[in-house]
Amino acid sequence: MIIELTRFRAGREALLAARPAMLADFRTDRPGFIGARLVELPDHEWLDVVEWRSAADLALSRERGANLPGIAGFFSAIDELIVSEDGPAS
Repeated sequence: MIIELTRFRAGREALLAARPAMLADFRTDRPGFIGARLVELPDHEWLDVVEWRSAADLALSRERGANLPGIAGFFSAIDELIVSEDGPAS
């Protein structure tokens, strides 16, 4: 399993409104997508913790980008990307 950690800044209402459609699109379009948790941090920062079956599945997801409306809507709600990292789960 690979864990992807993405920290970003976003407004709460728009982000949470876009989240369900993004998750639905991931479930239908992203092989190896296991699940995701969104953590609200201080100062309009968020941490998205996404679980993938493999590094290849994560790479494919990155290649596809915002290819579906729900994913594009979620990405457009993000004001600033701070950092994105990934690694194997222990």
